[in-house]
Amino acid sequence: MNYTDILYEDNHLIVLNKKSGEIVQGDKTGDMPLSEHLKEFIKVRDGKAGNVFVGVVHRIDRPVSGAVLFAKTGKALERMNNLIRERSIKKIYWAIVRNRPPKEQDTIEHFLRKNEAQNKSYVVPQTVAGAQKALLTYRLAGISDRFFLLEIQLHTGRHHQIRAQLSAIGSPIKGDLKYGDKRSNPDNSISLHAREIEFIHPVKKEKVTVIAPAPSAFDMFLL
Repeated sequence: MNYTDILYEDNHLIVLNKKSGEIVQGDKTGDMPLSEHLKEFIKVRDGKAGNVFVGVVHRIDRPVSGAVLFAKTGKALERMNNLIRERSIKKIYWAIVRNRPPKEQDTIEHFLRKNEAQNKSYVVPQTVAGAQKALLTYRLAGISDRFFLLEIQLHTGRHHQIRAQLSAIGSPIKGDLKYGDKRSNPDNSISLHAREIEFIHPVKKEKVTVIAPAPSAFDMFLL
């Protein structure tokens, strides 16, 4: 990582613009996660002799890009975790899909169950054991010659929620083979970007809004 990856920083929090392919937190691959890269970066930049605290507030999937929030103190992490539980952090995503969604805008609800072995979530009836309610709102924000741009607000934070729900309405995300798209992206990314995050600062009590510049794949809608 480098300075240009930092979207927001103060003594309590830091927001990075994650690149597709980076992992936020350690997993079974053993690859060095962004949280550890951030610790090393701060240690060198600030000349810290001891350990650097970096707490993961939330995660986005490896093939997804965009804004990821970390806490720089234990107190900030605890308070941000409370905001997560209270669903007080607003998250906006951009997704490029191959098929036009059924409506120009809609709030959709499904029940999802995660299959651990496959690392995939499935839409299931509410009565299925382990099913969790998943809720999001989308609007059609742009149209190109072959694709559609959706702006999405998450109301719940389930595993692979946006990917599974958009697939369920017939609009899988571009490049997302796991959830039904026809072709992969050349860089193995999926065209899903954590565009904006908004919250009340846990210490300053001021509203913070952070916007993550989108990867070049989204330029077809921005030119």
